[in-house]
Amino acid sequence: MSDVTPKRRWMMALPLLGFAAMAALFWFRLGADPAKIPSALIGRPAPSTMLPALQGLAANGAAVPGLDPAAFKGKVSIVNVWASWCVPCHEEAPLFTTLAQDKRLQMVGINYKDGADNARRFLGRYGNPFGIVGVDGNGRAAIEWGVYGVPETFIVGRDGRIAYKLVGGVTAENFDSVLKVEIEKALKAGS
Repeated sequence: MSDVTPKRRWMMALPLLGFAAMAALFWFRLGADPAKIPSALIGRPAPSTMLPALQGLAANGAAVPGLDPAAFKGKVSIVNVWASWCVPCHEEAPLFTTLAQDKRLQMVGINYKDGADNARRFLGRYGNPFGIVGVDGNGRAAIEWGVYGVPETFIVGRDGRIAYKLVGGVTAENFDSVLKVEIEKALKAGS
């Protein structure tokens, strides 16, 4: 006969059951879409961080301004956190150029931990879709925006509040089915 009581069997099985539960949780989360990571900032005012302009960047003969949070009031803004060294940023750049043709939107770029020459070269290569480009040289603004990694895209409503966040690159697949849908919601909400 065994000296192990039923209570002791349960105590011995408890760590195994806990491990199995954690393994199941990780297994199911691996299949989750990282672009659907919730943001605590949805519905809250966009961060009030001012960012300097990207030195030497001009459009139509005028310097492109840096980020002043007051620019969000009264406009639906698309805020893209990008860098020249970010591979998905290169892939999404043509989609932002297309999006910039929609004059109902204000396009804002936050250049993350990048060299000014590299950032200007990047925008020269793909075209600059942004009317505002703020430089986040030390990454502090990205922390305030709740950025997990580059690229990330936010929609800021006319009320200056964050309406939507897309983690990861904008792709041909999510451009029409997700981003444009969320933009239309933001445009309708403020009209």
